[in-house]
Amino acid sequence: MSTESVSDVNIEGPDTEQSGGAEPAGTSAAAASRLEEEGDIAADYLEELLDIADIDGDIDIEVRNGRTYISIVSEDEENEALEALVGPGGEVLEALQELTRLAVLAATDNRSRLVLDITGYRAERGQELRQIAEDAVARAKETGEPVALDPMSAYERKIVHDAVADLGLVSESEGEGSDRHIVVFRES
Repeated sequence: MSTESVSDVNIEGPDTEQSGGAEPAGTSAAAASRLEEEGDIAADYLEELLDIADIDGDIDIEVRNGRTYISIVSEDEENEALEALVGPGGEVLEALQELTRLAVLAATDNRSRLVLDITGYRAERGQELRQIAEDAVARAKETGEPVALDPMSAYERKIVHDAVADLGLVSESEGEGSDRHIVVFRES
């Protein structure tokens, strides 16, 4: 198992959703250093978890846009053990991300907005979400009626909101907890 630290620091403001109470990262060297420390703590936590579970994987750390991104990848195309850490619909991945954020909080007393990806699931899911947004925009334009999407995580809703805005329509999150979903509609 190897841990590689890649720092591409381009710090911007926080995302509009799922800020988790984190303060804006700013543009300071101190903020970049804090994000790198966060990545190192998260990588150590995940490396221990992989060791306990006897799962092979490489951990990559990247800091960009004011957020730490941690990826667990394998040289094996078909690494079933890592795929199990993603789980159906990314549920296990979301839980591991929250546990990793808690590990960072415990070590630093600062909330983390880190994003965890395993076997490229988030990139693949991002493409699916953009397609879902395109389909919803097309239906809303065609019918003139609001289009409600299935519930999704805050991270996924952010991707859809951005895609809908790029396509010229409006979207809002509605509902609570695990029923929180997006409604896409034309501006009145």
